[in-house]
Amino acid sequence: MKTIYKILWINVFIVFLFIYAKAQVINTQNSEATFKVGNMLFNTVKGNFTGMQGEVIFEENDLENAYFNVCIDAASINTNNEKRDEHLRSEDFLGTQNHLNICFASSVILFKNNTYVAIGQLTMHGITNRVEIPFTYENETFQGNLSINRLDYNIGESTGKFLVANTIKISIVCVLYN
Repeated sequence: MKTIYKILWINVFIVFLFIYAKAQVINTQNSEATFKVGNMLFNTVKGNFTGMQGEVIFEENDLENAYFNVCIDAASINTNNEKRDEHLRSEDFLGTQNHLNICFASSVILFKNNTYVAIGQLTMHGITNRVEIPFTYENETFQGNLSINRLDYNIGESTGKFLVANTIKISIVCVLYN
């Protein structure tokens, strides 16, 4: 009976080792999420987040086993205006003291209409919603775009859409090490 358990544990270990060995490493220095949001109806605020980390398994010929489990450091927000950035880190917006990361975990990756689409859960400010992120993949680099409604994540609820538009456009560049 002990032999059966040993064989079972060895097989489980080999499976986990195989899965871990296929995981691709994110190049955090060259990966980022940028955003644009309307400000006062005629202005646009641009910024970025850095500190992307997580686990990526992606083979173009094996989408059934592909997935993303990636987070960025919410406090890394940078709009080139330190006073605004501090306000965006506050509980009024991202609440980075309590919500350290913005994370995406895919549930399925599809190839349709000549592009890839990652469908999964985006968690921001303690709220999780389903999103679809169309993306391209070339030279170990993923590039994707999506738009979200900030109010779906309780971000800046007391700020009217005159000061901050409801729709935030996000572009993601995730570079993997070779």
